[in-house]
Amino acid sequence: MVAGAVVLPDGFTAPWLTGVRDSKQLSPRQRDTLFSRIQESGIAWASGVVSSQEVDSLGIVPATRKAMLMAVQQLPTQPDFLLIDALPLSQSGTPFKAIVKGDQRCLSIAAGSIVAKVTRDRIMIEEDVRYPGYAFAINKGYPTRAHMEHLQRLGPCPIHRRSFAPVRDLLDGGIVRDAHNTRLGELGEKAARGYIERTGFTVLDTNFHCPYGEVDIIALEGDSLVFLEVKTRSSNALG
Repeated sequence: MVAGAVVLPDGFTAPWLTGVRDSKQLSPRQRDTLFSRIQESGIAWASGVVSSQEVDSLGIVPATRKAMLMAVQQLPTQPDFLLIDALPLSQSGTPFKAIVKGDQRCLSIAAGSIVAKVTRDRIMIEEDVRYPGYAFAINKGYPTRAHMEHLQRLGPCPIHRRSFAPVRDLLDGGIVRDAHNTRLGELGEKAARGYIERTGFTVLDTNFHCPYGEVDIIALEGDSLVFLEVKTRSSNALG
């Protein structure tokens, strides 16, 4: 859950402002361009991020309010008055007006929605590295048909909301929770095998089972028999 807050200069005008509207009505390229303009020209901007676990714990509306409050609190310049999309935010301690469909009717709210959407999309691109197989970089975590097919095939990963009905139904139906890790391990072993073959090893067997456990890869290097254990991790740091 991501919320955005933007403070624009009083009376500010610029040609690009005519393109600012509800982020859902813009293409990814348009959003990225406008996000850069907002960063350059706005007095202040910030985003608030609430994890999927917190959304499950708090519920959608309280989690939304928490993300909005975080965004406001992280503004380097605190506003005197808040214009908010639909939800009242008395917790902020700042006078406010909640506007229904505010991202369609108010320039600063629309700008905030662009900040939120771009921030969220970039987070999902990073999560695609951590959790390959779900195409998060493409579907951005929204329940597209392809995403639902990936979910059915792999099972939920740690960032899927457990309170989201399709995820809840899968878990209630006995889907193995570590399906993602199993798939990730398979990809890691395939990558490791390709690497050692390119460096001159001859692979004799994979996933060899014996009474004492399992050997991921058994290979030959010259006259030496080599046993390899493969550990797979995904993160931005590791690539």
